[in-house]
Amino acid sequence: MTQPRVTPFRPFKISAVLLAFLFHFVCLAELVAQAPTPFASPATPSSQNSSAASAPEIVAQDTSATYKLNVNLVLVRVVVRDPQGKPVPNLKKDDFLLLDNRKPQIISTFSVETPASHVVAPSAHTAVVKDDSAPADAAPSPTTAVQLPQRFVALYFDDVHLEGSQAIDTKAAAIKFLGSVAPNDRIAVFTSSGRLEQEFTNDRDKLLAAIQQIAPHPISSRNPSADCPPLTYYQAYQIVAGGDPNAMQIALEDLPNCSVSPRSTDQARTMIAMMASTVEAQGQQEQRVALRNLDSVIHRMSILPGQRVIVMVSPGFYVDPTTREQNDLIDSATKAGIVVNALDARGLYSPGVYDAASREHVDSITTEFRTNEESIMQDVLATVAYSTGGQFFHNRNDLDQGLVQLAAQPEVSYLLGFSPHDLKLDGKYHSLKVSLASKTNWTLEARRGYFAPRASDNPDHLAYEEIDQALTSQDELRELPLQCETQIFKTGTQARLSVVARIDTKSLKFRRVDDRNHDSLKVVMALFDDNGNFLSAVERGINLQLKDTTLAALSKTGIRVKLNFDTQPGTYMVRVVVRDSEGAQLGATSQGVVIPN
Repeated sequence: MTQPRVTPFRPFKISAVLLAFLFHFVCLAELVAQAPTPFASPATPSSQNSSAASAPEIVAQDTSATYKLNVNLVLVRVVVRDPQGKPVPNLKKDDFLLLDNRKPQIISTFSVETPASHVVAPSAHTAVVKDDSAPADAAPSPTTAVQLPQRFVALYFDDVHLEGSQAIDTKAAAIKFLGSVAPNDRIAVFTSSGRLEQEFTNDRDKLLAAIQQIAPHPISSRNPSADCPPLTYYQAYQIVAGGDPNAMQIALEDLPNCSVSPRSTDQARTMIAMMASTVEAQGQQEQRVALRNLDSVIHRMSILPGQRVIVMVSPGFYVDPTTREQNDLIDSATKAGIVVNALDARGLYSPGVYDAASREHVDSITTEFRTNEESIMQDVLATVAYSTGGQFFHNRNDLDQGLVQLAAQPEVSYLLGFSPHDLKLDGKYHSLKVSLASKTNWTLEARRGYFAPRASDNPDHLAYEEIDQALTSQDELRELPLQCETQIFKTGTQARLSVVARIDTKSLKFRRVDDRNHDSLKVVMALFDDNGNFLSAVERGINLQLKDTTLAALSKTGIRVKLNFDTQPGTYMVRVVVRDSEGAQLGATSQGVVIPN
């Protein structure tokens, strides 16, 4: 029996340890405070022993600061569609009702999202300098629009379960779909067998070549059509588990059509039970490989910056109640904010018992059993899609339109935010329900739940989780207002990209100790290429112990933090995230930059 090959995806999660490593070995960093205030490098024992009166007011350090826990803001993206499937525009915050574990919540933040909402603009303050000796305030060079990825769509073909005609039809639909891909979309192609991987790109030729290789790749070498009596995974599971006596009865009625002739009913039952055990084991293996590889794609996409969608193309398959993989991948997608849409590759189908080529004995029991089985096969597609806020396209033959619908960015969506009341830090799942205040025949697509954070002995861990989530988003977070400027230093074919974040101190919540105003900042910058691939990240921790006069000066100029990346010519996106300790507030922005040859 052929063993499944689960592709070893290597998801990258930005952690405190890795960021510190990158800081020390990849990039240089410096902080510039434009104010009449002392500034110190990382603290030394002698400085720690100095009096409070002479203590430096701004200390940049590589170690983590101590963070207070934040009251998590839960974001829920909602798409409202009319009976024709078109997104509904012009809705307001008061049009929505939101329940968390059946308890009404106050929608504290609300925004209307369109494809243009997250266009990453080129820096308005980008200067290209030939060498490091040039002045830091060199004149900006002309900027052009930066077509950075805003949306990542993974086409996940379930080639373990696809049959020949289904593979042909879905390939044709996918090829047509490529004609609708926007320049700033990135598409990838993966398969449940793990035999085919095309990473995210906007290169149509590469995507076309990958799609053309789609073909059925069942894990086992067994030919179900050659079995006698014919047993499906669902029927075999019912025989082994004893869940439906009709499963064994149908197999017994089919047995006279086979070349074997058991001497007794008991022998026939024993023979069928042995065959069912083999079929059940193979089917369980196939379902787990398909689900585990889908979970691997989810983890792979969790580090991408922007909206992330998986379109699962499958004829469906039975998932037995003992399987945990389905719930695990739904949890993974929910935590990462990834939507999984599903397309039933069977199209508009009729139960297989009406197939003239079928060798199966057909009666009312068989018809009911097979009809129920084929309906159950789509449950996995519907469950995964609806549980992650996605759509399920089924019982239609226009598969090309289905792919376009499932992969296209909606013309308008709504981002609702709320802070759960009396949220317990226990890591438990919370069910969400979004509805409209007025009854209509419109449909809503929204995530079905979220996981509460866990209480941690080390609050820094939660702070880094929040920074991680902000880094892999393109949402503008304005709790801490900040601006971003870039500068490029060219030396031959190499370049150093300097990114300056200006943090508005008026929004910081300081803690008063003696004559000082205390707070700590964590500034993290991540660099992505034009396909959304993570390249590197740098961080800087800043302890603030500001006198009143210094704080007044900084309220006018802000705090400027400068971090550097060693790069080569190309198009990049810089993501800047700032978090403070006292207010547990986040600020985040994205910046596009082109480094010329």
